[in-house]
Amino acid sequence: MSTSLLAGLSILVIGDSNMALPGSLITGLHDDLTRRGAQVHSIGICGANAGDWLKATPGGACGAAERRGNEPVKKLLVNSKTTPIKELIAKDKPDLVLVVMGDTMASYDKPTLPKTWIWQQTSSLTKAIAETQTSCAWVGPNWGTEGGKYGKTFVKAKQMASFLSANVAPCSYIDSLKFSKPGQWKTQDGTHLTHEGYKVWGTAISDELEKVRKDAAQ
Repeated sequence: MSTSLLAGLSILVIGDSNMALPGSLITGLHDDLTRRGAQVHSIGICGANAGDWLKATPGGACGAAERRGNEPVKKLLVNSKTTPIKELIAKDKPDLVLVVMGDTMASYDKPTLPKTWIWQQTSSLTKAIAETQTSCAWVGPNWGTEGGKYGKTFVKAKQMASFLSANVAPCSYIDSLKFSKPGQWKTQDGTHLTHEGYKVWGTAISDELEKVRKDAAQ
């Protein structure tokens, strides 16, 4: 795929459990971006909210993972901390930061979306990235399935996606709801997809990123 607009790009991907679990996007998305010729560094920290990437913050119980290029996924310790985004950018000097985050901040089990708090989380991270003058794109949640242990519903997923799309500038927003119909992708627990689902989602994200790069070049 030498014609890919992602070829030769250095991409830093940060995310929550959708980037940290075995067989998640740290495989599906990372592999696909690499196949298109990008130099990829992926880090997933379970339970991480956007603001957690401003200072070293311990992740959740399902652990963390990291991967560079064609290397295998490196499972990190359960109490692994995030690395501040500016530190990561200074070290990697990426052309693009890709943020995969939404589910952890949506409070699916609560009656309403905590919009003020989410805005504080997202804007603090996008501001920090913007201050480094690095391009960025933000991947929002997919539909998942209803009735899982985290209380995710299609209505809540749509609310979260809609809120993020309006509040992650200057990052481009990648709307994962466009990639499938509600409930089309099977999940393990309502929120986390099957390995096959992560593969399909990863390819869809890469395709959308190609469009983002094309628009930016025009």
